[in-house]
Amino acid sequence: MQLYFAPLEGITGFTYRNIHHEFFGEGIDTYFTPFIVPTGGGFTKNRSMKDILPENNVGVPIVPQLLSNNAEDFTGLVKILLDLGYEEVNLNLGCPYQTVVSKGRGSGFLGRLDDLERFFDTIFESCNDKIAISVKTRLGLERDEEWAGILDLYNKYPIKELTVHARTRKEFYKGTPNMEAFAYAVANSKNPLCYNGDIFTKSDYHKFRENFPQTESMMIGRGLLTNPALVREIKGGPAITKEEIMAFHDKLYEEFLVLFQSETNTMFKMKELWNYWQYLFVETENSKAVSKYIKQIRKAQRAADYLSVARMLFTMCDIKEEARFEG
Repeated sequence: MQLYFAPLEGITGFTYRNIHHEFFGEGIDTYFTPFIVPTGGGFTKNRSMKDILPENNVGVPIVPQLLSNNAEDFTGLVKILLDLGYEEVNLNLGCPYQTVVSKGRGSGFLGRLDDLERFFDTIFESCNDKIAISVKTRLGLERDEEWAGILDLYNKYPIKELTVHARTRKEFYKGTPNMEAFAYAVANSKNPLCYNGDIFTKSDYHKFRENFPQTESMMIGRGLLTNPALVREIKGGPAITKEEIMAFHDKLYEEFLVLFQSETNTMFKMKELWNYWQYLFVETENSKAVSKYIKQIRKAQRAADYLSVARMLFTMCDIKEEARFEG
């Protein structure tokens, strides 16, 4: 089974990826980058380019993810990525956020299949003999019934791998993934499949494998952000310890401080990560200690106060046997 770390905009940039790979990277086959939006001629923002420069990703296996509905811009950026030595790009047709969908990108492109077909015609004709193109998708915009037509379109093209997040755009991350829709893809896709959606624990992983033993790839996002050692645990390794997550936290804080040159900006970046890490820790019925410390972390305005509270949480609270993201 190939196991991938899904991207999350604003969090899983090269600093996070490098440190995660140092601490917990064994068993992760690929890290997908947060999406890059190509502009005229394929160029993009300096921040996005910095994230994918080979010198910022030494030893970390990454695939750049592109967010575009303009074939010329897409192919232009592919030329730049080829010069940087990349052999695969991933097209994001899954992002559900309104700022993306309103521009007809991400899952918003799924509502315009004729335009998407013309886009595919161009990018596969231009790029396919030079670089592999994989795709990450949702089931549709509004209804699961859109999925059959979308999959028919994908089947016309030599997609290296089709990652299916088994929800519609309308669902965002609510409810449960539609496994019947994924089963339909298993039965009907002409391209290799990768599963994505609600793999939070090793039990979730093994249940999926029992139901879909023929699927050989899985992309994990929120589960790995919550439990950075999840892939290690899936592969039979030891569970994460408080000492590990504390050391991981401290290294991230140190490197973010170098990156941002600001204690305040670093503190707020760490607060984003606690939206996931909070579910690693056992909440007792009597003390509610985790909730108390998380509330204090969110209210902290000074880095010193933040660090003090985080240290107390690490010291006083225990790690769960299985951590499940509940946001």
